[in-house]
Amino acid sequence: MIEVVMPEMGESVAEGTVTRWLVQVGDSVDKDQPIVEISTDKVDAEIPSPAAGTLQEIRAQEGAVVQVDEVLALIATDGERPAVSAATVPAGGPRKARASVEAGGAGTDRGGDRGDRGDRSAPSAGAEAHGTDSGEAAGAVESVAREQAGAEPGQGAAARGEASRPLVTPIARKIAAAEGIDPARIQGSGAQGRVTKEDVLRAVEARRQTPAESARKERPAPALRTPAEPGAPRPAEGEHVVRPFVEGERVEIEPMSRMRKLTARHMVHSQATSVHVTTVFHVDMTRVVDTRNRVKAAFEREHGTRLTYMPFIFRALAIALRAHPKFNASIDGETIVYKRSVNLGMAVALDWGLIVPVIHDADQASLVGLAKKANDLAERARAKRLKPDEIQRGTFTVTNPGVFGSLFGTPIINQPQVAILCVGAIEKRPIVVTGADGHDSIAIRHMAYFALTYDHRLIDGADAEVFMRDVKTTLETESWSELGR
Repeated sequence: MIEVVMPEMGESVAEGTVTRWLVQVGDSVDKDQPIVEISTDKVDAEIPSPAAGTLQEIRAQEGAVVQVDEVLALIATDGERPAVSAATVPAGGPRKARASVEAGGAGTDRGGDRGDRGDRSAPSAGAEAHGTDSGEAAGAVESVAREQAGAEPGQGAAARGEASRPLVTPIARKIAAAEGIDPARIQGSGAQGRVTKEDVLRAVEARRQTPAESARKERPAPALRTPAEPGAPRPAEGEHVVRPFVEGERVEIEPMSRMRKLTARHMVHSQATSVHVTTVFHVDMTRVVDTRNRVKAAFEREHGTRLTYMPFIFRALAIALRAHPKFNASIDGETIVYKRSVNLGMAVALDWGLIVPVIHDADQASLVGLAKKANDLAERARAKRLKPDEIQRGTFTVTNPGVFGSLFGTPIINQPQVAILCVGAIEKRPIVVTGADGHDSIAIRHMAYFALTYDHRLIDGADAEVFMRDVKTTLETESWSELGR
C-alpha cells in the first residue's frame, strides 16, 4: 500500500487546503499522474501519484486543511490488497508514527526520532521565510508522533512531561511567541486538540478587550515583534486607536486571503529584522535593447520562447553574485551563511497576490537557458502549476515593477536573503555622453534606474556600490556574443 502524503510546499508552509480531487476511489492512476489539487499560502499545486495502481482510499476530503506529512490517500499497487485500514493508521499522522503503528510497535523511539530530524532543524535558504521554517514544521510532525505513539508506563517524568506539552502548529507558535502568549493556556480547536493560528488570534483579540493593566501583567517587556494581525502596527500604551471605519459608513469588508496575510506578516517581519538601505544606479541599457531588438524574432523561432530584458539582467546579476558572495548569503544569529548556489528569485505579480519562483543555479545557465527558465516559471506561476521546489532556496531576489511604468522602488528584502534588486522602466532619455575625442554631446539612450536594497547588518555601502557598479558595467559593455550577430 502506497501513501500519498502532503509534501513540503515551501520552507515556511506548514499546511495546505485540499481544493479538488482529480480522481476518485477505485480509479486507476499512473505514476506521476496528478491526483489532487492543494492550495497553500504561497502556491496552488497538483500532487502527483507516487506510484501506479488504484486509488484505494481518500483520507482528506475537499476543503480539509492538512499538515505537511499528513496522509492524503492510499494507493494499492497492482494485485495488492489493503495492508492496513483507517483505524490502524491514524488519519493525518506523520510518517514516523505511521511506521511505528504499522510495524506493531508500542511506540516510537523518541530519542531516535529526534535524532532523525536533527538535520531538518536548521532553517534552510528558502525563497521566503513567512513566519516558520522547515525545522518548525519538523517539530510539529515530531509532536504529533509523540502524541500518537503515547507515553508508556515507566518511561519517567521527563518523557511524560514532554508528551503532555500542547500541540501547536508552527504558525500558531510563531504568533504566540511574538505576542507573549503561552500556548499551553489556549484551548486548541484543531485535530487532537492542536492549537491553531485561529486559536492564537482569538486569544490575542480577547486580551485586547481586557483592561490595560491585565494586558501589561500578561505581556513581557516590549520588544520588536511581528503583529498578530498581518501588517497592523500595534498602538502605543494609552494611544487612542482610530478604527478604519465608523458605524454607518458605506464600506465593503472582506477577509484577507491566506496569501495576503502571509505576505503582510512576512513584510513586517523583514522590516523588523534587516536594516534596510537602498542605493540607486542609472544604467544605460542601450546595448541590451539594441541586441534584443536585433535577435528577438530569430530567437523566438529558434528557441520557442520570447526574449525579454530580464535574462540579460539575470546574467549580469549571476556574474556579480559570484564575484561578491556577501550578496548571496544569509545571516543566522551571529554567523554568516554563504550560499554556494546562485538561485535567483523572480517576483511574479498574480491577480491574487505575489509569488517568487526561483531559477536554481542561475550562474550555470546561458542567456538562452535563463530566458527559457524565466518564461516557463512565470507562465506556470500564473497558471498555478509551480512545483514546491520551484519556490524554495532562493538566494537573491529581483523585482521588476518597471513593466508597469515605475521608475524605481525601494523593495523590502525577501528573508532570509540580504539583498533585493528593483528594476525600473527602460525609457529613452537625453543623456550627456563623452565621445572618443573627449567632447561631450547630448544623445538619446535607453536608460533605467536599478535600486538595490541591502541589509546593512552584513553589507556596507561601499560593498553595495561596487556590486552595482559591476552589474552596470556588464549590462553596458557586454557584447552578448552567444546570441550571434
